[in-house]
Amino acid sequence: MSVRTMETLAGGRWIGAGAWVDVFDPVDVREPVVRVPALSASAVTAIYEAAADGFAVWRRTPALERSKILAKAASLLRVRAAEIALAVVTENGKTLGEARGEVEKSADFFEYYAGAGREPYGALLNDARPDTRTSYQREPIGVVLAITPWNDPLITPSRKLAPALAAGNAVVIKPAGETPASTLCLARALHDAGLPAGVLNVVTGRTSEISGALLDDPRLAAVTFTGSNEVGDDLRARLAARGVRFQGELGGKNATVVLADAQLDKAVAGVVAAAFGQAGQRCTATSRVLVERAVAGDFLARLRERVAALRLGPGREEGTSVGPLVSRGHRDSVLDDIATAVKQGARVELGGDAPAGALAHGCYVNPTILTDVSPDMDVWREEVFGPVVAVRVVDGLDQAIAEVNDSRYGLAAAVFTTSLNAAHRFAGEVECGQIAVNTTTSGWDVHQPFGGFRSSGSAFKEQGAEALRFYTRVKTVAITFG
Repeated sequence: MSVRTMETLAGGRWIGAGAWVDVFDPVDVREPVVRVPALSASAVTAIYEAAADGFAVWRRTPALERSKILAKAASLLRVRAAEIALAVVTENGKTLGEARGEVEKSADFFEYYAGAGREPYGALLNDARPDTRTSYQREPIGVVLAITPWNDPLITPSRKLAPALAAGNAVVIKPAGETPASTLCLARALHDAGLPAGVLNVVTGRTSEISGALLDDPRLAAVTFTGSNEVGDDLRARLAARGVRFQGELGGKNATVVLADAQLDKAVAGVVAAAFGQAGQRCTATSRVLVERAVAGDFLARLRERVAALRLGPGREEGTSVGPLVSRGHRDSVLDDIATAVKQGARVELGGDAPAGALAHGCYVNPTILTDVSPDMDVWREEVFGPVVAVRVVDGLDQAIAEVNDSRYGLAAAVFTTSLNAAHRFAGEVECGQIAVNTTTSGWDVHQPFGGFRSSGSAFKEQGAEALRFYTRVKTVAITFG
């Protein structure tokens, strides 16, 4: 198998390096499929110099001109959708259908934020002083570092880059080592759309060798991060003393509640889509299900039937429902989580292992349903991030709401019910940033504010107009003209 070499974007040029990082296809991890530059700490410092220069140009570029470039990038993503989707499938493992959807939604982000150039960026304010006109305006904050994960290697960079660039900032982006090619495809589209040199720079390489250069540069104004709580907490503490703004989209332990009056087929379909889409590797994936006792047996039987019909396999193959996990190490961690759940008393209703035979060289985990789960088990409290769902029986809405809230996380939750009262109570009382009624915990669109409460994130939301608050600062101006 030939290995594709990809250069990275730095200061408006495509560059290589003296060393390279291998990227593997999780369908078969025996040989790498892509190599990207392993940049040095000094190269990262040079990138920040380029980003500062790029910011000086970009912030002075009229907002409508910036919008044209973002709109053109959206168009290029759509034109190149087949090629980019294949890159996503190759390094991440998700199905071709999921990857195509990721490209389309990424284009939507740039299209949406291209419209920001025609929106107000401030307002007039009353002033007690005579002959004085006072206003406030939003302006870019500077050089932003975006640290993005492997599970949505195109959407998450787009979710961060589009508002950051629309607001007039320069961005240094560090994609996950498992999935850099998708981000490089995105950078190519922005570069080809006419983004000035230095406004976007992609840092590829080994985090252990460049983290200091990435995080400690004095030109850094803000960090937007999607990933684990452990890393997010370290970043928050490291940046706070310097006043570097931090946005975190962190872990989740998302729950779906199925009440006795729910349409069960709709509830089952929603749980299957949210729990096993992208092999469960979504921050908004359903991993806990609380089902009311009166329908628990019927619901579980239908769920088992639907999950058993899912087809495991390579994402490129038509008919594949669930692809591999992103890496061998991650697959092993998910299998360890299942084994721990069994040791603690959980019952495997379906799956619980890795397939053999033709799929043995990949990073697969069979879609798994666990029952006999208690609230003190690790699998009920900690994020698994794989195709695993734990099911518990509850006695009514009050208990369901209490158990949904009995978590350090607060990202997404859903309820299936035909009761308007139950729907409104759930939406009002559940402590999560995203609430769904009769639909999945996943699937939030680009214009809808997104982000969690408590340990699931920071105060700054992503997506929609809310995202621009993180990437801008407010300046108040008073002009006396008398």
